[in-house]
Amino acid sequence: MTTILVTGGTGTLGRLVTERLRTDGHEVRVLSRHTPPYAVDLREGGPRLDAAVAGVDTVVHCASTPRGGDEQAAANLVSAAREAGVRHLVHISIVGVDRVPFGYYRAKLAVEKLVEESGLGWTVLRATQFHDLLVQVLQTLAKVPVMVLPAGVSDQPVEVAEVADRLAELAAGPPAGRVDDLAGPEVRTFESLARAFLKASGRRCAVLNVPLWGASYRAFRAGGHLAPERAVGRGTFEEYLATRLRR
Repeated sequence: MTTILVTGGTGTLGRLVTERLRTDGHEVRVLSRHTPPYAVDLREGGPRLDAAVAGVDTVVHCASTPRGGDEQAAANLVSAAREAGVRHLVHISIVGVDRVPFGYYRAKLAVEKLVEESGLGWTVLRATQFHDLLVQVLQTLAKVPVMVLPAGVSDQPVEVAEVADRLAELAAGPPAGRVDDLAGPEVRTFESLARAFLKASGRRCAVLNVPLWGASYRAFRAGGHLAPERAVGRGTFEEYLATRLRR
């Protein structure tokens, strides 16, 4: 089996990818900012990053933050991986990064380009938003008596465990370039998802759809972040909510 480094290996996705790979018999190193022995801030790079990638066959790049710095982090990772002779770099991206001019999406698209031009063998998988993230957003919106939603916007959430399974499969295989997107089983209006969340959590909250403005909103409303032709995910939002509430 191979030695695999998972960046962001303690996060929602990276933790599951790590579990799958170890179950399959791979030696896995977990890189995160605060977890020894590979506690590394990718935005800074340096000797600790070099040590983390030394002797690694494959890197699965799950580390990301909407707070900025993803491009610098990816550039440092690519440079260190090249120096270490890494064979395969697997990157998780988001459906619609090339169609929605949202700041975080633009950064993810720039990271894709860095990966593709790295000179390494590479694989890029785009997925739709995770159920976990959608619930975090809805929890925030439900803190006030009226839940204000972006009018006319739909979503296609996917189960993070299914994305982890696919990433682990790709990491164990040869470089494949840009692979088919992985999207959730249903395209749902944001209002229907919000009402499902309110019902499952027993919250009482009015729902108000409000038109927004700007290029990003227009792109989301047009479905630039959706992939109905790749609705291959199996876990529904209601199934996720039921499991989450049981926990």
